[in-house]
Amino acid sequence: MSARQDSAARHHAAPRRELLSQPRAEHCPRYLPPVPARIVTLPGDGIGPEIMAAAIRVLDALGDFEYDEKLLGGASIDVHGTALTDDTLEACKRADAVLLAAVGGPKWDTTDPSAPRPEQGLLGLRKGLGLFANLRPVRPSPALLHASPLKPERIQGTDLLVVRELTGGIYFGESGRDGDTAHDDCAYSVGEVERIARVAFESARTKVTSVDKANVLETSRLWREVVTRVHEEEFPGVPLEHLLVDNAAMQLVSAPSSFDVIVTENLFGDILSDEAAMLTGSLGMLPSASVGGDTHGGPAGPSGTSTHGGPAGPSGTSGPGLFEPVHGSAPDIAGTGKANPLAMFGSVALMLRHGLGSEDASAALDSAIDRALQDGIRTADLGGSHTTEDATAAVLAHL
Repeated sequence: MSARQDSAARHHAAPRRELLSQPRAEHCPRYLPPVPARIVTLPGDGIGPEIMAAAIRVLDALGDFEYDEKLLGGASIDVHGTALTDDTLEACKRADAVLLAAVGGPKWDTTDPSAPRPEQGLLGLRKGLGLFANLRPVRPSPALLHASPLKPERIQGTDLLVVRELTGGIYFGESGRDGDTAHDDCAYSVGEVERIARVAFESARTKVTSVDKANVLETSRLWREVVTRVHEEEFPGVPLEHLLVDNAAMQLVSAPSSFDVIVTENLFGDILSDEAAMLTGSLGMLPSASVGGDTHGGPAGPSGTSTHGGPAGPSGTSGPGLFEPVHGSAPDIAGTGKANPLAMFGSVALMLRHGLGSEDASAALDSAIDRALQDGIRTADLGGSHTTEDATAAVLAHL
């Protein structure tokens, strides 16, 4: 059995992680090593600065960190004329982890292809750090089953992970206009498909579902061929199924609990991961991690973060991981104190586990988020009236 096959077998048989059962101490314990980790914080746009401030309060309750705040997205465009400066990228490369809140907003919307756009900062950061895999776990909290647009009995038991390829496909292909026509080219190499397939198989517990459009697209036919070969040669003990993207979209709504790990290319993953996220009832509840090299390890833990995978592997040659909530910048509620910070806290938990190697701190934060929800914390996006401050205080109280 190869090392990867052995790894897959361990993930396949791993029990699901339970909530911490220890009573809350009078003072929050310090879980982290005495040497402070270096975190580049990117508040970004809209509600980003508000939820980043809340995240730093949570981090300070868990340990000692060094923070280096930088501009990204629209905030960087306003000051520097570009969404990502060389200085910001270099600071991120030197960090132990990068924590991002949100980028974008209608202020910077444009159809001018030469104008800078906030999203270019995020794409450039992923590429500059060599982050090729986005891990987006989806497990609706038992306390929030009623918040889903689907019936509780349909989503109960859902615990899936979307593994999205980040640095190839149509988002990074050649594009342009010629008279009254426009083009965006989609391309994938064998190597790009191989490495994302391995992340998916190593994160699986029961099966991998590979999503493509092999009945139409040549890139999808290559995708299916390579995923099948990697499965046969390296992970034969992990069941594999192939779904066309339109069928996968329907199955996510009709039978979400049937999925374990979904792996797909950049554009399909962008769409399907947002669809999967809404199973929880709000994009404000879900975190994500973008990783590269050998730094991946499936996200794990309660509070909507999922129980896939084990501890992160040794550092590879890529930069640090990038951790961010799934939701957007929500400029309509920026400054009102209504933003839900829980997805940001979930992203902090992923960063602690997979970026900084602190399993205890991550599990403690996951547990605190779940307990706050059990106590009835509901921000506006969840149909309640609690504020950002209320949600932050509730999580801190359970650390």
